[in-house]
Amino acid sequence: MLRENRVGAVAPLVVGAVGVVFGDIGTSPLYTLRTVLTHGDDPFTESMLLGVISMIIWCLIIIVSVTYVGLILRADNRGEGGILALSALIARKVKGSPRFVPVVTALAIIGACLFLGDSMITPAISVLSAAEGLAVVNPDLGKFVVPISLVVLATLFAVQKKGSGEVSKAFGPVMIGWFVILAVLGFPWILRAPEILWALNPLHAVSFALEAPGAAFFALGACVLAITGAEALYADLGHFGRRPIALAWMLIAFPALVINYLGQGALLLTRPEAVNSPLYELVPRWAMLSVVIFATMATVIASQAVITGAFSIVRQASHMGLLPRMRVVQTSHWSRGQIYLPAINAILFVGVFALVAGFKSSEHLAAAYGLAVTGTLLLELILFTVFAATVWHWGPAKLVPLVLVAGGLELLLFLANATKLIAGGWIPLTFATIAAILMFTWQRGAKIMFGRRREMEGPLRPYISRLNLKKIQRVPGIAVYPHGSLTTVPLALRSSVAFSNALHEHVVIVVVQRMGVPTIPEDERVYIDDLGCPDDGIVRIEYRVGFNDRQDIPRALSLALHKTSELEFDPSQATYVLSVFRIEPVEEAERRDWPTWQRRLFRLMEKTSNNRTRSFHLPPERTIVMGAEVTA
Repeated sequence: MLRENRVGAVAPLVVGAVGVVFGDIGTSPLYTLRTVLTHGDDPFTESMLLGVISMIIWCLIIIVSVTYVGLILRADNRGEGGILALSALIARKVKGSPRFVPVVTALAIIGACLFLGDSMITPAISVLSAAEGLAVVNPDLGKFVVPISLVVLATLFAVQKKGSGEVSKAFGPVMIGWFVILAVLGFPWILRAPEILWALNPLHAVSFALEAPGAAFFALGACVLAITGAEALYADLGHFGRRPIALAWMLIAFPALVINYLGQGALLLTRPEAVNSPLYELVPRWAMLSVVIFATMATVIASQAVITGAFSIVRQASHMGLLPRMRVVQTSHWSRGQIYLPAINAILFVGVFALVAGFKSSEHLAAAYGLAVTGTLLLELILFTVFAATVWHWGPAKLVPLVLVAGGLELLLFLANATKLIAGGWIPLTFATIAAILMFTWQRGAKIMFGRRREMEGPLRPYISRLNLKKIQRVPGIAVYPHGSLTTVPLALRSSVAFSNALHEHVVIVVVQRMGVPTIPEDERVYIDDLGCPDDGIVRIEYRVGFNDRQDIPRALSLALHKTSELEFDPSQATYVLSVFRIEPVEEAERRDWPTWQRRLFRLMEKTSNNRTRSFHLPPERTIVMGAEVTA
């Protein structure tokens, strides 16, 4: 009975993982082999075909099956994955290395930004490649490929604000159906040309590389298209868990992909002229339109997964202090992963729309695809190696094979795609560079400016003691001061006392502490401190949140009231007082501690950050602001 219950619990997660995690990698057969083999004017040879198929399959085995499913998925940050979560985990484990942590954080920022760059290209190339099946059905329909792609993408981005919860229920079954189609299409052709099975031998890839190193190097760069989406395995760890993701890959996605790539290879052994659309050439004419429709649904799912991943990355970065506050809309009451960021959605839509309108075909767009993906894979492997060495204490016997085999292959993939920089690789790299500049600027500016803010605030406990000695007049009511430091005084509290020489009967300082973990259990989120003066009506609540948690101040009050009987007030009557810290420009000659352009960019980012009333879920009718200003 216990075994049946476990199976019953895992099965839905496996289905969900197939839909969300493997949408991107599952649509790669639409364009991968065609992109590899149609480069150049010379027709491909049988040895080249076997070598390319062997490269694709062994990239799937080494990078996805062994490196990600077998190893990296085990490095979870309290159940969550992703490059930012991994860097936060490393930083937490090696607190005694102040010089080491910034390097790890910088690598994670670059990797996250590369993922954001990739998130523009995936929807464009996926939907284009599916719509191009119309030209196979009827060449006259080719002129409608771009308009149909734009309509599909516009619809996809338009529905983001409604959330993907309901639609995502169908993701798993649709993608399972797509993987079944891939296997069913490929298997008959393997029976027709069983010699394609020789491609399972990695020596064919090695032989191809030795015979034609230039062609093999380009082919390897294009083979990265077969593993795009591998990073989603780790990023979606918290949604499904390691076991369901591993089962979904090993039992469904991986076998179907291998069979389909072998089937495409077998087709090309017998019909080389089918190279312009090998996947659709596998399809019987009577089933073509149905497969095109199914492929379009699969590419929409792949695009949705990447868009959701971009939302999650940006929210994590904001909660980790790498970006200013942004408006986050929770689109589901039961899943914290279902979120919508209007600003990011708009930026991605403009970028994707421009890519489709500009490149007009998945073949042209493929050149822009690999650099961001391989950069992300390489950085995640570097951080995992650091994690394995410092936290798991792996020795050379384990680290050296990992670095040589997986690291060597990923480095070759990165170098091969670096040659596409001019052809289109600069597009995601430019987007990633802009994102990295924003993150590094905000991180540096916050450190400088909020350091000055702490000087203005002053230490908390001595200030409270002075208030008690002065016997400040107390007025009825409850004042709640959201704050960011356990040791300093909220600026709003200082300003309020200085202005009115009075203090509310109940004063609650709620300190929001962002922890380096994905989420904090509710029973561990609040800690109450009377600041050494239990009878003065002033308390401090330490409110701990992870980078996936809502920063809900009213909820923190409710948790605190349930946790102790010492707090006796009605939170619905509380007045929330926010500390405003305005940053005003200063003459250039007066400030030389950081570049002018960076100061101006930081000020702009600070002004466009989301309203804290909304970020902290405060009732606007009971929220006031007070504070100070500083120059920068």
